[in-house]
Parts: sequence; C-alpha cells; structure tokens
Amino acid sequence: MANESREPVYVGIDVSKDSLEVALADKVASVRFENDEQGVNALLEYLTSHNVAVVLLEATGGLEKRCAHAMYLAGMTVVVANPRQAHEFAKSMGYLAKTDGIDARMLSHFARTLHSSERFDKLLFKMATPQQEQLQALVTRRAQLVHMRVAETNRLNQAHALSAKSIQAVIKTLDKQIKTLDEDIGNRLKQHFAQKLKLLEGFKGIGEGTKAVLMAALPELGQLNRREIGKLVGVAPLNHDSGKMRGRRSVWGGRADVRSALYMAALSAVRFDPTIKAFYERLRVAGKPAKVALVACMRKMLSILNAVIKSNTAWEQRYPQASAA
Repeated sequence: MANESREPVYVGIDVSKDSLEVALADKVASVRFENDEQGVNALLEYLTSHNVAVVLLEATGGLEKRCAHAMYLAGMTVVVANPRQAHEFAKSMGYLAKTDGIDARMLSHFARTLHSSERFDKLLFKMATPQQEQLQALVTRRAQLVHMRVAETNRLNQAHALSAKSIQAVIKTLDKQIKTLDEDIGNRLKQHFAQKLKLLEGFKGIGEGTKAVLMAALPELGQLNRREIGKLVGVAPLNHDSGKMRGRRSVWGGRADVRSALYMAALSAVRFDPTIKAFYERLRVAGKPAKVALVACMRKMLSILNAVIKSNTAWEQRYPQASAA
C-alpha cells in the first residue's frame, strides 16, 4: 500500500488488556484495535499507509510487549515510556481529562517531543534476548511465589489449629517450587551471563537474587553513564526547584524490581562491603538520615556495577571505579 503522506507521523498507543487505542499526532480521532495477534497485525497494516517517525507506548506491566515487539520487528522506531514520565508530560501540556483516546493523543505528542531530544537514541526500545526474557519470566515467578509464601506465613501466625496444617502444606509446596526456580535461575546465569557476573564476584552484597534481577531487568547495565543508569532505575535524586524556592531532592519512578533488589543488596553491603560500608558511615556522620544514606548507597552500588560492566574490568576494593561512582 502506498504511503498517504511523506510527512513524519508520530504515533501514540494507549495499551490496555483488551485493546490498543491508537492516535496520530496530527489527527483528532483515535482508532481502536484488539490487543491480540490479529489486532496487532491490523494495526501494522494501518500504519503502513503513514510515514511513521516514532511509535510510543506507555509501559503497562507487560501488556505492551506484544505490540512493541511487532512494531520493532516491522522496522519502526519504538519507545516504551515510563508511566511517570508520560504523566508528567500530560500535566505539563494541560491534559486534564482522561480517556483512552485522550491518552493516546497525548502519547503521540509526547513521541514528537522526545524525537527532538538529545537523549532520544537512548530512549529507543530494544528487544530483550531470548535468554533475558526467559530469565525475567523465572525471576518474576519467583517473586510471585515469595509474595505468596509471606502471605501464607502471616496467616499461619494467626491461624486456627484446624487450618494451620493446610497452610503449612502450602508453605512447604511454595518452598519446594522456589527452590526449583532458584536452581533453574542459577543454571541460566551460569550458561548465559557468566562473563558479566564474573566481573562482579568481589563485590560483597550482590547475591544470586540481585544478579538475576540485574541481568534480566537491566540490560542497559554498562551501556549508560552513571547519571543515566541512576535515572533509569529510579535512584537518582531529582530537583524540585521553582524560582527562589529550593525543594527537597527525591527519587521516584524507574524500575521497581531493580530498585527493590538493590535495596536488599545495600542492606547487606553496608555491613560487609568495605567501600559501601565506609561510604554509608561517612554519610551518617555527616547527619544524613539512615534511609537517605541507604538510597545513596544503592545509587553508588549501581554506579560501580555499571562502571565494572562498562570497563569489562573485574571489581576489586579500592578499584578506581569506587571513587568515580
């Protein structure tokens, strides 16, 4: 089908479980497609009649993956935006009402804005490798089972004697499944990510669980600078200033699963890793609250890990990357 226009077209797609609401930046009306294989194919056919510059979708817990993959494989330039960023853009542009069509149109305008950004190349969607997708599926399932085990354990503490036996049986089953997943995850880390993980061996506090999350959910590790990787994960302090008012610096957004893994790793590192322990104690002596100091340690750990992977040089204490992070 011949293109209707050679003008660059910016596409915003509001994703839900059942549908894809599609808007073009220069058109008022949006078009709806089913969020299934047939619907995505119809969407692809629809977009071939336009000179698509950028397709932007909002991250929606994985519901966007089928569509993003299809657009990417069709050779389109795809961005999967952080929901917080999309929300902030919507506020700045005065989008007060909220419908699927309005959201899609807002995303199309966001796509046009991002396209002119100096950072645009670093925002582009890149498909995960099959190994990363498989590892992510296992890591996600493990987190679900751990959550279920916590819930059952809490129930056991207050359970009637008649239900306690059933709860204990469920916990035992969950323990067994978690152990099986741990073995599978460990094997996959050795098979497909051994080279990267070898570089991190000397860093105390980075356990198997953290390694699995980093390899599965943070493929950008080693590809960005320390500020960019911090913002991506959501551990970089962001300013809230206006005129003469200086607001508190805070962290928000980013990848919650990576941030959660780093938090647990930091709790261990401030006790056992000399570099992070000294950094934490220095911040506490300077009067920083424990939580603020711990987040700073998470940020420093991420910066160090990023530098280690980027330089392809194994971590050692007093490593130059420690002071540069």
